[in-house]
Amino acid sequence: MNTINRTFDNEHYTIQQVSDMTGLSKQVIRKWEERHEIVKPKRLDNGYRIYNKTDVNVLLNVKTLADQGFSIKQAAALVIEENKTGHQTLKQEPVQQIEELNNHVFQLIEKGTHCDEIEINIILQQAFHYHGLSDFLTSVVIPFLKEIGNRWEKGEWDAYQESISSMVVRDFLVQIRRNFKYRKNAPLVLGACLPNEQHEIPVQILLLQLMQLGWKSLLLGTSPAPGSLESIVEKLKPVKVLLSASTTIPFEVDPLLLKKIDDFAFKNKHIDVCLGGHGAIIYSKGQTLKALRIVQSIEDVVENTTTID
Repeated sequence: MNTINRTFDNEHYTIQQVSDMTGLSKQVIRKWEERHEIVKPKRLDNGYRIYNKTDVNVLLNVKTLADQGFSIKQAAALVIEENKTGHQTLKQEPVQQIEELNNHVFQLIEKGTHCDEIEINIILQQAFHYHGLSDFLTSVVIPFLKEIGNRWEKGEWDAYQESISSMVVRDFLVQIRRNFKYRKNAPLVLGACLPNEQHEIPVQILLLQLMQLGWKSLLLGTSPAPGSLESIVEKLKPVKVLLSASTTIPFEVDPLLLKKIDDFAFKNKHIDVCLGGHGAIIYSKGQTLKALRIVQSIEDVVENTTTID
């Protein structure tokens, strides 16, 4: 069969590919199919099962609900009924299903499972050209990163699988930023991770989203040296500073760090200094800040910012 001209919406997967994508063994997939009729894959002439995007999403949702404590029978009934009607039939809480993933994400998960960085990079390129930057970030990169995190936390992926997949995504986003065209008079946003923070991809994504709105960006990267932020701010005079802490480690290492950043923001009131990331949001909860803004999304970052033409 000629696979070159198949569109992503018409992709089909073998049971081994579905196993790689979902983290379920082939035996479990067959068992769920036969006992609970969770999915009904088509059969090729040779008897091999083939699955589509909907099948993979159904299996992932059943797996997610099972992890929350539902029996497989309950989870299957809930997912199947919700797919038919759009309404949940079980009244147990919390019911937290995954967002629907697309074929690009499935392919990235499969290649990430096998640590195939060349194929991950090729799929990212295809997805970028297929979706455009905005949808690429929201419907491919962010869901894939969530899956990487989920599989790492559950022990389904080891450190090498997590590291390779994250590294390729990071390098691809860096490449996009470097090639992004912006006006010479575009205002500057300076991005940086806090000291002792190693997760730079979230700030990479936010900087790209800001660049789509007309900004130019500069990224200091992970765990900048002491004093480097202040020095660069003094030299380049950015309009906005975007700081990131995905973990609480920076604040645990330096309990006065949040106060120091707030003092920096107060001293530079002419600059919009924002701090985001899961760790920052957790640590700053209930804290009174003088000038530093805690942000959770691109909408928070651009709040009170004049639209740039």
